[in-house]
Amino acid sequence: MYRFLLTPRWWVINVFTVLAIPVCLFMGSWQLSRFETRVNTHNQQQEEASGERKAEARPLSDLLPVTAKTSGERATATGRYDTAHQLLVPDRRLDGRDGFYVLTLLRVDGGANGGGGAGAKALPVVRGWLPGDADDPAATAKVPAPPSGEVTVTGALQASEHQGGDGVSASGGLPRGQLGMISAASLVNLVPYQVYDAWVTSSQAPGALEPVPPTAAEGTGLDIKAFQNLGYTGEWFVFAGFVVFMWFRLFRREAETARDLALGLTPPEPTAPTAPTAPDADRTPDDAERTRSPGAPV
Repeated sequence: MYRFLLTPRWWVINVFTVLAIPVCLFMGSWQLSRFETRVNTHNQQQEEASGERKAEARPLSDLLPVTAKTSGERATATGRYDTAHQLLVPDRRLDGRDGFYVLTLLRVDGGANGGGGAGAKALPVVRGWLPGDADDPAATAKVPAPPSGEVTVTGALQASEHQGGDGVSASGGLPRGQLGMISAASLVNLVPYQVYDAWVTSSQAPGALEPVPPTAAEGTGLDIKAFQNLGYTGEWFVFAGFVVFMWFRLFRREAETARDLALGLTPPEPTAPTAPTAPDADRTPDDAERTRSPGAPV
């Protein structure tokens, strides 16, 4: 009754099923492990963030290059603000409100204010956030001028932004004085000196500015990608169940067909449809004579 399992067709079905189920389970488990790793990283970052608020800031040079471990740590840098290159970063949300960042470049390594001396390098510093539209003169009028002279900035170290991040705009077309993505690559054509591949969000915001909290490093934390991993986990497990369901359905249908054949219960073969005949094709002359109306002419 089950000899059909040894046919080439069923060999292919069985091999596919045996291979597909472990692959689906493995991929689902892998996606689940990635989600659990992000959850653990998020909890660890929360604990480290609470401790780093009390920890002493470290020099910028000790924390570079930015990694998942050093991202969010308190860094300190001394230099002079380049007042000629202050930029606004539009479309940034804070506590559910729309607004923009105020970014000013801090010239370190001996760079003078607004100068471009050899070997000078700058650190992008987000001095704070303001509600409103970066194109609105009334909102931009509230931006406080950066302090002159030598200053020491303390804040959370952040990695350069990448396309696809929250609020990041890499399409270009922004007005002069605005920046869509905080990164060395986007600043290299805007300033006449080198820029660190990192930025700092200042812990103290002057005037009407509000401090910008640090964000989790890319690939960590409970962001949208973490919940995508959780969704993919469910999809792979559903695929595994669907493979089992389809195999069982095909097997039951084939077994029922084999049982009916063994009992001689073969389904009737479909017959070809016959061509329709004309209504008077089989009538004889006598039939025509009998059905003729009495008053009809002969």
